[in-house]
Amino acid sequence: QVQLVESGGGLVQPGGSLRLSCATSGNIFSILVMNWYRQAPGNRRELIAAITSEGSVNYANSVKGRFTISIDNAKNMVYLQMNNLKPEDTAVYYCNYCSGDVCPGAWGQGTQVTVSS
Repeated sequence: QVQLVESGGGLVQPGGSLRLSCATSGNIFSILVMNWYRQAPGNRRELIAAITSEGSVNYANSVKGRFTISIDNAKNMVYLQMNNLKPEDTAVYYCNYCSGDVCPGAWGQGTQVTVSS
């Protein structure tokens, strides 16, 4: 199993930036893809960014051009750089993974992002 701990959320004004972090531990060598999801109140959890173990990335249209997912393999960390934030980006953000037999894995506690003036 892989353990996930998200951090870096907070309150930011529209147009601002935040960098979310996801610390991974456990059986990380089984991971094929790392993903960032978000869930706004009353909405389903949605997949917004993904990065494969080879570095290929993919984004939801709602965040493309504003968010960047990256991995630091030496630190076992996954990041989500979020720029030009909008009020509709307000949500709890979660990281998760896909391995050979689990997708997604157990959820962490998430980190709250609030975009408001």
